Amino acid sequence: HVQLVESGGGSAQAGGSLTLSCEIRRDTITEYHIGWFRQAPGKQREGVAAIKRDGRTYVIDDVKGRFTVSRDSIKNSVTLQMHDLKPEDTGMYFCAAQGQGMAGAFLTHAYDHWGQGTQVTVS
Repeated sequence: HVQLVESGGGSAQAGGSLTLSCEIRRDTITEYHIGWFRQAPGKQREGVAAIKRDGRTYVIDDVKGRFTVSRDSIKNSVTLQMHDLKPEDTGMYFCAAQGQGMAGAFLTHAYDHWGQGTQVTVS
């Protein structure tokens, strides 16, 4: 089965940048819709960005103009470029994959496969 591995998390100052990567193993990334989600302490998990199988990208309003999601077919990975980070961006970031029947880019239950997460801390 497909395996998702996140990397790139860490600490950054407000206004700084971080780049997260989601590598897909045992399958081809172009066969999946990929979503990025985050969960802050004491809050519900929320969708942040997504890239569909056809390459179309989506971001939520809170990160529009600051976050960019892209796909690298050779590396079999999806990257989330985060710029102008804010303290409210702090949280555990997860990537998720869905092969077929996508119901919504930012719906948690629309994804069948999840990574273990990578921590992002902004101060």
